[in-house]
Amino acid sequence: MSETDPLTPSAPDVARRVFSVERLPLAERYAALLATDGVVRGLIGPREAPRLWERHLLNCAVLADLLPEDATVCDIGSGAGLPGLVLAIARPDLRVTLVEPLLRRTTFLEEAVAELGLEQVEVVRGRAEVLHGERRFDVVTSRAVAPMERLLGWSMPLVDPHGALVAMKGSSVAEEIEASAGVLADLGCAAPEVHILGEDLLSSITVAVRVTWAEPARVSWPMAQTPPRRAAPSRTKRKQRRNE
Repeated sequence: MSETDPLTPSAPDVARRVFSVERLPLAERYAALLATDGVVRGLIGPREAPRLWERHLLNCAVLADLLPEDATVCDIGSGAGLPGLVLAIARPDLRVTLVEPLLRRTTFLEEAVAELGLEQVEVVRGRAEVLHGERRFDVVTSRAVAPMERLLGWSMPLVDPHGALVAMKGSSVAEEIEASAGVLADLGCAAPEVHILGEDLLSSITVAVRVTWAEPARVSWPMAQTPPRRAAPSRTKRKQRRNE
Protein backbone atom coordinates (compact mmCIF):
# COMPACT_ATOMS: atom_id res chain seq x y z
CA MET A 1 0.00 0.00 0.00
CA SER A 2 1.07 3.57 -0.56
CA GLU A 3 2.61 5.83 2.02
CA THR A 4 0.67 8.81 3.31
CA ASP A 5 0.16 11.38 0.57
CA PRO A 6 0.85 15.02 1.49
CA LEU A 7 -2.52 15.94 -0.02
CA THR A 8 -4.41 13.57 2.29
CA PRO A 9 -6.71 15.75 4.41
CA SER A 10 -5.73 15.84 8.07
CA ALA A 11 -8.21 14.73 10.69
CA PRO A 12 -10.59 17.53 11.71
CA ASP A 13 -11.02 18.36 15.38
CA VAL A 14 -14.39 16.60 15.48
CA ALA A 15 -12.65 13.31 14.65
CA ARG A 16 -11.22 13.37 18.16
CA ARG A 17 -14.76 13.25 19.51
CA VAL A 18 -15.74 10.33 17.28
CA PHE A 19 -12.60 8.18 17.51
CA SER A 20 -10.80 7.43 20.75
CA VAL A 21 -7.25 8.67 21.26
CA GLU A 22 -5.98 5.13 20.72
CA ARG A 23 -7.95 4.54 17.51
CA LEU A 24 -7.61 7.91 15.79
CA PRO A 25 -4.14 7.09 14.35
CA LEU A 26 -5.66 4.03 12.66
CA ALA A 27 -8.43 6.17 11.20
CA GLU A 28 -5.82 8.60 9.88
CA ARG A 29 -3.87 5.77 8.25
CA TYR A 30 -7.04 4.42 6.67
CA ALA A 31 -7.88 7.90 5.34
CA ALA A 32 -4.42 8.02 3.77
CA LEU A 33 -4.98 4.63 2.13
CA LEU A 34 -8.29 5.78 0.68
CA ALA A 35 -6.79 9.03 -0.61
CA THR A 36 -3.93 7.21 -2.33
CA ASP A 37 -4.49 3.55 -3.20
CA GLY A 38 -8.25 3.99 -3.02
CA VAL A 39 -8.20 6.69 -5.68
CA VAL A 40 -5.64 4.94 -7.87
CA ARG A 41 -7.68 1.72 -7.85
CA GLY A 42 -10.93 3.52 -8.58
CA LEU A 43 -12.53 2.80 -5.22
CA ILE A 44 -12.82 6.46 -4.31
CA GLY A 45 -13.32 9.27 -6.79
CA PRO A 46 -10.53 11.88 -6.96
CA ARG A 47 -12.96 14.59 -5.92
CA GLU A 48 -13.81 12.64 -2.78
CA ALA A 49 -10.27 12.65 -1.42
CA PRO A 50 -10.38 16.19 0.05
CA ARG A 51 -13.63 15.44 1.88
CA LEU A 52 -12.95 11.89 3.06
CA TRP A 53 -13.41 12.71 6.72
CA GLU A 54 -16.68 14.60 6.43
CA ARG A 55 -18.46 12.49 3.81
CA HIS A 56 -17.07 9.05 4.56
CA LEU A 57 -15.13 8.30 7.74
CA LEU A 58 -17.07 10.38 10.27
CA ASN A 59 -20.35 9.74 8.49
CA CYS A 60 -19.79 5.99 8.91
CA ALA A 61 -18.22 6.09 12.36
CA VAL A 62 -21.31 7.50 14.08
CA LEU A 63 -23.19 4.36 13.00
CA ALA A 64 -21.34 2.66 15.86
CA ASP A 65 -23.83 4.25 18.26
CA LEU A 66 -26.43 1.69 17.11
CA LEU A 67 -24.21 -1.37 17.55
CA PRO A 68 -24.17 -3.38 20.81
CA GLU A 69 -20.93 -4.25 22.58
CA ASP A 70 -18.95 -7.27 21.38
CA ALA A 71 -21.25 -7.72 18.39
CA THR A 72 -20.56 -9.75 15.29
CA VAL A 73 -21.04 -7.51 12.26
CA CYS A 74 -21.45 -8.36 8.59
CA ASP A 75 -20.97 -5.46 6.18
CA ILE A 76 -22.42 -6.38 2.78
CA GLY A 77 -21.25 -4.66 -0.39
CA SER A 78 -18.39 -3.26 1.64
CA GLY A 79 -16.61 -1.63 -1.31
CA ALA A 80 -13.64 0.27 0.09
CA GLY A 81 -14.65 -0.64 3.64
CA LEU A 82 -17.49 1.80 4.25
CA PRO A 83 -18.93 1.46 6.82
CA GLY A 84 -17.51 -1.91 7.94
CA LEU A 85 -13.83 -1.07 8.13
CA VAL A 86 -14.54 2.29 9.77
CA LEU A 87 -16.64 0.54 12.43
CA ALA A 88 -13.84 -1.95 13.07
CA ILE A 89 -11.43 0.95 13.55
CA ALA A 90 -13.75 2.86 15.86
CA ARG A 91 -14.86 -0.18 17.86
CA PRO A 92 -12.18 -2.81 18.55
CA ASP A 93 -14.77 -4.87 20.45
CA LEU A 94 -16.59 -5.68 17.20
CA ARG A 95 -15.85 -8.73 15.06
CA VAL A 96 -16.42 -7.60 11.49
CA THR A 97 -16.89 -9.55 8.27
CA LEU A 98 -16.54 -7.50 5.08
CA VAL A 99 -18.47 -9.05 2.18
CA GLU A 100 -17.65 -7.75 -1.30
CA PRO A 101 -17.92 -9.53 -4.69
CA LEU A 102 -15.32 -7.58 -6.71
CA LEU A 103 -11.72 -8.83 -6.63
CA ARG A 104 -10.03 -5.43 -6.85
CA ARG A 105 -12.03 -4.27 -3.85
CA THR A 106 -11.41 -7.37 -1.74
CA THR A 107 -7.71 -7.11 -2.56
CA PHE A 108 -7.69 -3.54 -1.25
CA LEU A 109 -9.65 -4.56 1.84
CA GLU A 110 -7.32 -7.47 2.65
CA GLU A 111 -4.26 -5.24 2.29
CA ALA A 112 -5.85 -2.51 4.41
CA VAL A 113 -6.83 -4.96 7.14
CA ALA A 114 -3.27 -6.34 7.21
CA GLU A 115 -1.62 -2.92 7.23
CA LEU A 116 -3.87 -1.61 9.99
CA GLY A 117 -3.46 -4.77 12.05
CA LEU A 118 -7.20 -5.34 12.40
CA GLU A 119 -7.15 -8.97 13.53
CA GLN A 120 -10.88 -8.93 14.33
CA VAL A 121 -11.76 -8.30 10.65
CA GLU A 122 -12.18 -10.89 7.90
CA VAL A 123 -12.80 -10.32 4.20
CA VAL A 124 -15.14 -12.56 2.20
CA ARG A 125 -15.25 -12.30 -1.57
CA GLY A 126 -18.78 -12.90 -2.78
CA ARG A 127 -22.32 -11.64 -2.56
CA ALA A 128 -24.35 -11.73 0.62
CA GLU A 129 -26.19 -14.81 -0.62
CA VAL A 130 -23.05 -16.96 -0.31
CA LEU A 131 -23.43 -16.76 3.47
CA HIS A 132 -27.17 -17.43 3.56
CA GLY A 133 -27.85 -20.54 5.62
CA GLU A 134 -24.19 -20.67 6.66
CA ARG A 135 -23.71 -17.83 9.12
CA ARG A 136 -25.68 -15.35 11.22
CA PHE A 137 -24.63 -12.05 12.77
CA ASP A 138 -25.74 -9.69 15.51
CA VAL A 139 -25.74 -6.80 13.04
CA VAL A 140 -25.77 -6.60 9.23
CA THR A 141 -24.69 -3.22 7.89
CA SER A 142 -24.54 -1.60 4.46
CA ARG A 143 -24.15 1.75 2.80
CA ALA A 144 -25.76 2.76 -0.50
CA VAL A 145 -26.02 -0.88 -1.61
CA ALA A 146 -29.64 -1.15 -2.78
CA PRO A 147 -33.20 0.04 -2.11
CA MET A 148 -34.81 -1.43 1.02
CA GLU A 149 -36.83 -4.02 -0.90
CA ARG A 150 -33.73 -5.75 -2.24
CA LEU A 151 -31.56 -4.99 0.76
CA LEU A 152 -33.95 -6.82 3.08
CA GLY A 153 -33.77 -9.99 0.99
CA TRP A 154 -29.99 -9.95 1.05
CA SER A 155 -29.52 -8.90 4.67
CA MET A 156 -32.23 -10.45 6.85
CA PRO A 157 -31.22 -14.10 6.17
CA LEU A 158 -27.92 -13.15 7.84
CA VAL A 159 -29.49 -11.51 10.90
CA ASP A 160 -29.53 -13.47 14.15
CA PRO A 161 -32.98 -13.86 15.79
CA HIS A 162 -32.11 -11.12 18.27
CA GLY A 163 -29.98 -9.14 15.85
CA ALA A 164 -30.72 -6.29 13.46
CA LEU A 165 -30.15 -4.87 10.02
CA VAL A 166 -28.57 -1.41 10.42
CA ALA A 167 -28.27 0.33 7.06
CA MET A 168 -27.12 3.80 6.14
CA LYS A 169 -29.74 5.54 4.03
CA GLY A 170 -30.47 8.90 2.43
CA SER A 171 -33.26 11.43 2.69
CA SER A 172 -35.68 9.11 0.86
CA VAL A 173 -35.63 6.51 3.64
CA ALA A 174 -39.31 7.02 4.49
CA GLU A 175 -40.30 6.36 0.88
CA GLU A 176 -38.11 3.24 0.77
CA ILE A 177 -39.70 1.89 3.94
CA GLU A 178 -43.17 2.48 2.56
CA ALA A 179 -42.29 0.75 -0.72
CA SER A 180 -40.89 -2.26 1.12
CA ALA A 181 -43.91 -2.84 3.37
CA GLY A 182 -44.81 -6.07 1.58
CA VAL A 183 -41.31 -7.53 1.85
CA LEU A 184 -41.08 -6.55 5.52
CA ALA A 185 -44.31 -8.43 6.19
CA ASP A 186 -43.33 -11.47 4.12
CA LEU A 187 -40.02 -11.82 5.92
CA GLY A 188 -41.54 -11.33 9.36
CA CYS A 189 -39.75 -8.10 10.22
CA ALA A 190 -40.74 -5.61 12.89
CA ALA A 191 -41.50 -2.01 11.95
CA PRO A 192 -38.29 -0.25 10.87
CA GLU A 193 -36.78 2.44 13.08
CA VAL A 194 -35.17 5.52 11.54
CA HIS A 195 -32.26 7.05 13.45
CA ILE A 196 -30.59 10.42 12.89
CA LEU A 197 -26.95 10.31 13.98
CA GLY A 198 -24.26 12.94 14.37
CA GLU A 199 -26.61 15.91 14.76
CA ASP A 200 -24.47 17.57 17.41
CA LEU A 201 -21.17 16.59 15.81
CA LEU A 202 -21.20 16.53 12.03
CA SER A 203 -21.99 19.11 9.39
CA SER A 204 -23.87 16.40 7.49
CA ILE A 205 -26.01 14.01 9.54
CA THR A 206 -26.16 10.26 9.06
CA VAL A 207 -29.54 8.64 8.48
CA ALA A 208 -29.80 4.97 9.41
CA VAL A 209 -32.64 2.46 9.38
CA ARG A 210 -32.74 -0.39 11.88
CA VAL A 211 -34.83 -3.51 11.25
CA THR A 212 -35.29 -6.42 13.65
CA TRP A 213 -37.39 -9.59 13.61
CA ALA A 214 -41.01 -9.23 14.75
CA GLU A 215 -40.99 -12.64 16.49
CA PRO A 216 -37.41 -13.81 17.12
CA ALA A 217 -38.53 -17.19 18.46
CA ARG A 218 -40.13 -18.05 15.13
CA VAL A 219 -37.10 -17.27 12.97
CA SER A 220 -35.53 -20.40 11.48
CA TRP A 221 -32.85 -21.35 8.96
CA PRO A 222 -32.34 -22.05 6.16
CA MET A 223 -34.63 -19.17 5.35
CA ALA A 224 -36.60 -19.24 2.13
CA GLN A 225 -35.66 -16.29 -0.03
CA THR A 226 -38.66 -14.03 -0.47
CA PRO A 227 -38.66 -12.45 -3.94
CA PRO A 228 -38.78 -8.67 -3.56
CA ARG A 229 -42.05 -7.13 -4.61
CA ARG A 230 -41.79 -4.64 -7.40
CA ALA A 231 -42.87 -1.25 -6.20
CA ALA A 232 -45.24 0.88 -8.23
CA PRO A 233 -43.32 3.59 -10.10
CA SER A 234 -43.15 6.91 -8.33
CA ARG A 235 -45.13 9.89 -9.56
CA THR A 236 -41.94 11.43 -10.94
CA LYS A 237 -41.02 8.26 -12.86
CA ARG A 238 -44.55 7.98 -14.27
CA LYS A 239 -44.27 11.51 -15.58
CA GLN A 240 -40.87 10.77 -17.10
CA ARG A 241 -42.23 7.69 -18.87
CA ARG A 242 -45.15 9.65 -20.31
CA ASN A 243 -42.73 12.25 -21.64
CA GLU A 244 -40.37 9.74 -23.25
